[in-house]
Amino acid sequence: MKDYSPELVEKQVQAYWDEHRCFEARPDPKREKFYCLSMFPYPSGNLHMGHVRNYTIGDVISRYQRMLGKNVLQPMGWDAFGLPAENAAIKHKMPPQEWTLSNIENMRAQLKRLGFAYDWSREIATCHPEYYRWEQWLLCRLLEDGVVYRKDSWVNWDPVDETVLANEQVIEGRGWRSGAPVERRKIPQWFLRITDYADQLLKGLDTLPDWPEPVKIMQRNWIGRSQGVQVRFVFDNFDADDVEVFTTRPDTLMGATYIALAPEHPMIERLCKSEKPSNKILTLFHKLRRLCGGKATLAQFVEECAKGATSEGEMATREKQGMPTGLFCKHPLNNELLPVWCANFVLMEYGYGAVMSVPAHDQRDFEFAQKYDLPIKRVIRPADEAEDKSSALKCAFTDKGVLCNSGAYDGLDFAAAFDAIAADVQKRGAGQKMVQYRLRDWGISRQRSWGCPIPFYRHSKDGSDGDDGESYKPVPDKDLPVRHDAADDPAREKDTLDTFVESSWYYARFASARCQTAMFDDEANYWLPVDQYVGGVEHAVLHLLYARFFHRLLREKGLLKKEVGDEPFVRLLSQGMVVKEGVKMSKSKGNTVDPQALINRYGADAVRLFIIFASPPEQSLEWSDDGIAGAHRFLKRLWREVCEHMEMTPNDADANNNTDDDTAYRELRRHIHETIDHASRDFGKRQHFNTAVAANMKLLNHLTEYKPRNVREYDAKREGLEAMVKMMSPVTPHICQSLWAILGKDDVLMESVWPSVDTSALERESCEVVVQINGKKRAVVNLPPDADEETAKAAALENEKVKHAIADMKIAKVIYVPSRILNLVVK
Repeated sequence: MKDYSPELVEKQVQAYWDEHRCFEARPDPKREKFYCLSMFPYPSGNLHMGHVRNYTIGDVISRYQRMLGKNVLQPMGWDAFGLPAENAAIKHKMPPQEWTLSNIENMRAQLKRLGFAYDWSREIATCHPEYYRWEQWLLCRLLEDGVVYRKDSWVNWDPVDETVLANEQVIEGRGWRSGAPVERRKIPQWFLRITDYADQLLKGLDTLPDWPEPVKIMQRNWIGRSQGVQVRFVFDNFDADDVEVFTTRPDTLMGATYIALAPEHPMIERLCKSEKPSNKILTLFHKLRRLCGGKATLAQFVEECAKGATSEGEMATREKQGMPTGLFCKHPLNNELLPVWCANFVLMEYGYGAVMSVPAHDQRDFEFAQKYDLPIKRVIRPADEAEDKSSALKCAFTDKGVLCNSGAYDGLDFAAAFDAIAADVQKRGAGQKMVQYRLRDWGISRQRSWGCPIPFYRHSKDGSDGDDGESYKPVPDKDLPVRHDAADDPAREKDTLDTFVESSWYYARFASARCQTAMFDDEANYWLPVDQYVGGVEHAVLHLLYARFFHRLLREKGLLKKEVGDEPFVRLLSQGMVVKEGVKMSKSKGNTVDPQALINRYGADAVRLFIIFASPPEQSLEWSDDGIAGAHRFLKRLWREVCEHMEMTPNDADANNNTDDDTAYRELRRHIHETIDHASRDFGKRQHFNTAVAANMKLLNHLTEYKPRNVREYDAKREGLEAMVKMMSPVTPHICQSLWAILGKDDVLMESVWPSVDTSALERESCEVVVQINGKKRAVVNLPPDADEETAKAAALENEKVKHAIADMKIAKVIYVPSRILNLVVK
């Protein structure tokens, strides 16, 4: 074909790949393996440009690694369970399974049309019983080991959808889908003991040099290791357990003026249940509260708190509200009585659901104290402030400094005060030093039908209807899988699993997807760990953290060998969003672009080329209609240049102009091999695929302008075209495979070897050195590559433009970067 026809080319090439099963991966101990994985999609029905970008990046990496001679595995599957699918199916009046499977069929066809090199023989969908059977099997073992447990927990409850919502699904106090006011309820939930692995997960981040630092920072912050002091405050004249708090600032302990408890704190629950407290002080306090216009009861206040914000972010901006309980606690060091309040800004999920409030040195406590006229006691001063200086605080002083108004601790800095106060607290039996984590155990229960059933059933030896984890037993292996559409069994657990569970181990199942007799076989130990993982930064915390946690569980259970390593993903690439006019593409904003329409018009290769060329992978990609058309024009030029060159023969070139001048020949070969060197670094270590494509575009310009005058020059141009077709093939595989055949090759291009650099071709007789005067470019001079500073300076001063720019000024300094820049600093 003289004219480039994307539809015909791509159809023919894909048919060849399918017929020869080119992408099926098999273990080969003699070859270095490379496992490339992109985060699998939720089957929503159609691909969007975010999908296309994610999977194109992964495919480019896979194809490049294959051309380096590695044994490459690149699988694909579907994150198919979940509430969005259930709600969509209800909306379309279809069973969730029918809705999901039809979407999978459509999206699979779209992925194949884009030419991604997936081993489809390993395809998995998390809603298939063959997949979640092994998840249930593992959960049964974890229940027996105590890694899975059941307890009552406070949750966000949507009364319309009748399901638990994550904090992110609560928008301004309402359910994200139903719009109903969300309630805080305490219900039985299943948990995984991820906190037992907090230190491992934290230290493991230090062994991942090829992960983006921002992702590691987000994970460290989520795990949240803090060193501090656990302090116990004893109730005064009230029979109750001590109030325990954790603080990272024991140096401020002498400034504590009140204790704040979460509305869900057990002490608050106890008070709410007692309409007539036995404590006389508490009874009087209730009366005083009513007289002052406050809520009649503490229970009413707690009920109001349950309707409000649920996340830390919302808590930070929420109006601080509280109610005194009428109780007092003794300060552990000076025995002062501190009032106990119930406050809406304290979360039961963090710490002990209790806060040692130091309003002078915590802004949240400061605002609360001002609102309710509570004491504000300053106990920390700046290190450079005079000891006797004192003034009313306009805001909390939160920096570390020197202690004041703290008795025996006055004058101590933070470190000394930390140790001294911690020692005294421990000596009095009122606390101890400890390390605490922000991370909480993973709640895996979900109240929906379209999810993996939790494979436990209620069992009690005494016949009681207990609700703790010990009253549940795992379903026998012979009865697995417990299907999501199984008949109702009153003894079986009704909740389903959080879909993060399915996505936490799919990376390993891909490596053993053909195995039907076990969760994994030896193939998993061959392919793991994943050498390259690609996915959006929105999954930087939970998904990646849970997968790292599961990897440790799988190794501990002996399901994966120790040799696969401590971490599941060696290298991580978090691609940026696709935006249009500065706004992220989304259906809700009405600014989406249909990938299928673009493929139909320009071809899959043009779409892939634009996606890769428009931006570095980790940055946002700004959509451009002109850009996709430009990518198509470039491919037409490449096609035409190869075809025209192959129509010419070496004899035709010889007849044009036979000459012994080889300057143009050497310049062409230098350009070819500089491009190979550049692209090899960009495709490999740097993963800046856009600059590799840009270098090849420049090479095509050079090749187009180059007119061979003899056989040697004809062969040099063909060398350049062949190298370029190879280098572009990871990005635009269809057209490059066809051009490879036009160039007379009969092998599969992606199995050919990546072009190597001829270092002798890189040698230059001269190089262009930019001459700057006070940092501003003034001229370019040609110099030998090994020219020293004096030679470069002398050549520059002979240039008329440089002479004119310097005029009568004197050279004060010379800055020389050999073969590149000469900067003359003049005065």
